[in-house]
Amino acid sequence: MPFAGGPTTLANGTLLFSAVAAIAYLFMVTWPPSPRRTAVKTLSTALLALLAWLEGGPALLATALALGAAGDAFLAHEGDKAFLGGLGSFLAAHIAYVALFFQAGGGAATLMADPARLALGAVLLAFGGLMARRLAVAVEPALKVPVMAYITAILAMGLAVLTLDRPMAIVGAFMFIASDTILAAERFLLAENSPHRQWAPYGVWSLYYGGQAAIALGFLL
Repeated sequence: MPFAGGPTTLANGTLLFSAVAAIAYLFMVTWPPSPRRTAVKTLSTALLALLAWLEGGPALLATALALGAAGDAFLAHEGDKAFLGGLGSFLAAHIAYVALFFQAGGGAATLMADPARLALGAVLLAFGGLMARRLAVAVEPALKVPVMAYITAILAMGLAVLTLDRPMAIVGAFMFIASDTILAAERFLLAENSPHRQWAPYGVWSLYYGGQAAIALGFLL
């Protein structure tokens, strides 16, 4: 078990219940919205936030995870209002992660001093610029400003995580970015009859939950 003691200890038990809920949601991703589906989805990340609090993790970590759980609750429903609620929650979560990563990392000097980190950051910015250009054309006018703000926040989060000396957290953050990329493509870029729509929801959830869990464990272990 990742934490001291067996699976019945509070920390390990909380993590196990979170993972079980996340796996259960994989079987529900294509279900129509329902209270049970919303509860299972939200519980997955909410338990990670609880774990961060129980283990005395940084307040910003618990806050970001709790905001992620709120975003999960919104996105478990359909429609533009739910999408905007989820977008706002995750935007706030990314801002909390940016603050956490810069607080715990070595700052911009760490990024600039390491060619590998700098190259990865440059690739991230280039990819983000390409996605922003594609989405600016595809997104309906009412959503353009929120979507562009979200892209800015997630790119800032990706750059901020590169200042850390926590490999698990870095991997988790980039899994999160990959999840958001697939979600944006699914919602705005893929044709209605695209075969990629069959696997996209499973990829989004697996990368998202795995990323959140890796960020959490990267700080707690």
